[in-house]
Order: sequence, then structure tokens, then C-alpha cells
Amino acid sequence: MIKIKIIKLIILTILTIPLMADSKDYTKNLEVKKFINILTKHDKFNKQELEKLFSNVDVQNSSLKYYTKVKKSDFEVKKYHGSWDRYEKKLLNDKRIELGVEFMKRNRKTLKNAYKEYGVQAEYITAIIGVESFYGQFTGNYPVFDALTTLAFEENRRNRFFKSELRAFLKLTRKNKQNPKNIYGSFAGAIGLAQFMPSNFKPLAIDFNKDKIIDLNNESDAIGSVANYFNKSGWNKYIPIATRVSYEGKRFTKLKTGFKHRYKRSRLKVIKPKSKRFFYNKKVHLIKLDRDKFYELWYGTRNFYVITRYNQSNYYAMLVHKLAQEIKKQYKKKIRKST
Repeated sequence: MIKIKIIKLIILTILTIPLMADSKDYTKNLEVKKFINILTKHDKFNKQELEKLFSNVDVQNSSLKYYTKVKKSDFEVKKYHGSWDRYEKKLLNDKRIELGVEFMKRNRKTLKNAYKEYGVQAEYITAIIGVESFYGQFTGNYPVFDALTTLAFEENRRNRFFKSELRAFLKLTRKNKQNPKNIYGSFAGAIGLAQFMPSNFKPLAIDFNKDKIIDLNNESDAIGSVANYFNKSGWNKYIPIATRVSYEGKRFTKLKTGFKHRYKRSRLKVIKPKSKRFFYNKKVHLIKLDRDKFYELWYGTRNFYVITRYNQSNYYAMLVHKLAQEIKKQYKKKIRKST
């Protein structure tokens, strides 16, 4: 048993470490030269300091592979049915729920303050952090500067986006007086418990513990920033998030599904909520989960759409919703037992 645990730990360690990187001088790249000139002219960076930074970059090939292969929507494009079963089994597990309960208990006061200020329920803030970084256990081992430089200037389908993120990252580290080479995050450059991209820091990240530093590796700042993100995206604490619905048959194909499509309830008379407590009469999204034997269908409200602003995936948003509900249920049980 001990040997098995050690082997599992070694495998996990290997999987979370970026692949061996090749060092490269990017100052010889014409696009990088243009980029440096823009930063120098418009953002008042020191040209020599930038050239020093870009002269020795570890190319993150393991980051690049995510954006050079043909795009597939996570777990949703599969040859066989049951993609939601696989996705849910992988990510909605007892350990993630248990640690979510502990996170809520540990941060009870902070979560309460976030709800009071931003109107976002504790379980949804917790679920986002649980899905994004496993409550801070896996925030990423990639050097963010190197990852963003690789993705900005090595050919891939999102070069333009990552140039913008690299620029935001350099401005962020300058503001915080940080060495860009010392910041670590995801393969795409996301940072901290909440896995914010650099461009999200200025409009959405907040100093929730009032220590004059915005640090998304700090639980308090991460909680406040997620709450602010949801609030700015249009979260409404008075409305539900989603409810399961019934329909005729096993494979629903009559209407387009997903967060990009909305329907008036009057058009969906044959699709009925299973819960009698679903009081939401505005337009809804139809969310389809591919089970092995059937399609599970849900109504998604405006709040469901807000979750997709964090990650544009129907499965991601449903995972956050289901995880939040499980955490809330188990948290209440734990509180009752302790009183």
C-alpha cells in the first residue's frame, strides 16, 4: 500500500511539472522587437530591462501544445456517449467536496463579508476556487513570463490574445514591484487560487483583506476577487442557477443547447422543471449533459451564464453548480453535528 502511494505521488509530481524547456533569445524575433518598442513607447518601460528579460526565455512547449492542436470542447466532443459521466467522475469527487467544506469553515467570516458586499453565495465562491486550483493546492508550476512569451510569439491560434496577456502581466509585475521571472501559474499564465489571467487583475482582483497588496495566493483576496468577478458579470443573489427538466425521449435534439442560446419559457411547454420550487420566468438556457444512456437536460438562468464568464464551458458551469450544492449540503450537516 505504501509503495502504491509513493508511485502515485511520483506520477502526480511528474504530471504537474512542465516539460523540459529550451532556452531561447527572443530579442532576435522581429515581433518581439516590435512588442518591446510598443511597451517602451506607450507603457514607459525601460528598453534595456525588457531586452534582458526576453534574451533568455525557457520555451514552454507543454504550454504550446494546448493551442497548436485541433480545439476540442472539454469532454463535450467525444466519439462515444457519456462525456458528462467521465467529466463528473473526474472532477466532482468526495475529496473536492470535503476540502470545500473545510475551506468554507476556515473562511466563514470572509465569505460572509463577500456575500454582504457583492451578493455572491459562499458555496459558489468556494466551488470556483475548488475547481480552479483545488483550494490552492494546484496553482501551477509554470513560469508565467516564459509561458506567456512562448504563447505570444510561437505560432498558435491565440497569439494575439497572449500578447495582450503578456503586456498586462508585465504592467502588473511592475506595479507590484515583482520580478516577472519569479511568478508561477498555469500553462496559460493564470495565477493564484482563483486562476486569474493577468488582464483580469486590474478590473477585477481586489485587496479584500486590506493589507495594501492584491495577492490571489491569499485566500481572502481570492474570495473577494471571485465575488467581485461574479458581481461585475451580473450575478443576482435572488435568482436560482439551474434546475433539471424532463422531456420526451432519451436524446434531446429539438433545439440548440448551451449558454449561447436562450428561450422563453412559453416556447418550452413540453420541457418542464422537475422541481416545483423553480420560480424563474425569464429566458433560460437549455443545458445538455451527455450521459451514457441519455441526455440529462437542465434549465440555466442568468446566473448560470455568469459562471460561463469565468470559463466558457457548459460542463464547467454545471460542475461549479453541482459542486457548490454538494459543499453547501455537507457544510450544513457538519455545522448541525457540531452544535
